[in-house]
Amino acid sequence: MTTTTDTLVSSRAGAPRLPGTWSLGLRRGALEIKQFVRRRDQVIFTFAFPVVFLALFASIFSGQVENAGITASQLYAAGMIAAGIMSVSFQSLGISIAIERDEKVLRRLRGTPMPPAAYFLGKVWLVLATGIAETAVLLLFGATLFDLDLPTTATKWLEFSWIFVLGITGCALLGIAISSLPKSGKSASSVVVLPFLVLQFISGVYIPVGTLPDWLLDISAFFPLKWMCQGFRGVFLPQSAAVLEQAGDWEFGRIALVLGAWCIGGLVLCLLTFRWKSRRDG
Repeated sequence: MTTTTDTLVSSRAGAPRLPGTWSLGLRRGALEIKQFVRRRDQVIFTFAFPVVFLALFASIFSGQVENAGITASQLYAAGMIAAGIMSVSFQSLGISIAIERDEKVLRRLRGTPMPPAAYFLGKVWLVLATGIAETAVLLLFGATLFDLDLPTTATKWLEFSWIFVLGITGCALLGIAISSLPKSGKSASSVVVLPFLVLQFISGVYIPVGTLPDWLLDISAFFPLKWMCQGFRGVFLPQSAAVLEQAGDWEFGRIALVLGAWCIGGLVLCLLTFRWKSRRDG
C-alpha cells in the first residue's frame, strides 16, 4: 500500500505543470493575431475602412470651421480615430464571437482544460494589437494629408493614452456582451453593425456635434463613442475648438467617469449575458 501511494505521489510530482491562465491567454492572443493576419481581406478592410471614410469626408468638407480655428478635415480626423477603435473592438468582437458560438467553437473550447479567462485574454490581445495598429495608421494618415496636429506635450499624450485604454476596454466588453444577442452567426453583422452605424452619426463622427439636435446628443451620451470622439478632439484640436462641444468644454473629467463606468458596466453585462452555446443547443 505504501509503495503504491509513493508511486502515485512520485508520478504526480513528475507530471508537467499545466500553463497558467495568463500564459495561456498570451498564447491564445498570439493565435488570434496570427489568424487575423492570415485573413488578408479582413486585414485590408479593417484598416482601410476608417482611412477611406476620413479621406472622403475630409476632402468633401475641406473648409474652415467657423469660430473654431480649425479645418473640417482636422475635426473629422479626431472623430474617425474614435470610430476606428470602436470598430476593432465592439464591432469585431460582437460579430466574431457570435460566429464562433454558432460554429460551436466556443462549445469545444469550453470542454477543454483551458480556463475561460484565457479565451477572453486572447481576444483582449487581438483587440489591443489591431487597435494600436489602426490608430497609428490613422494618425499617420491624418497628420500627413489633413494637417492633424499631433500632441507635442507629455500631458496630451497621457490624455490620449487613458482615453484609448478606457475606450477600447469599454467597447470590447460591450462587443462581448452584444455577441449573445444575435440568434445565429449569419445575423450577427446586421445586429452589431446597425447600432454602431447609428452611433457614428449621432456621436460626432460624421456630423459635427454643433449641428446635431440636443436630444440626439443626449442619447449618444449614454454610449462610449461620443465621449471618445470628444476626448480625442480635446487631445488633437486647439482649445479654440472647444466652442463646438455641447458644453463648450472638453470635459475630460466627465469623459473619464463615463468611460470608466462603461468598463465596469460592460463587465457586468458580459457576466450576465455571455453564453458558450448557441440558443439552438440549449
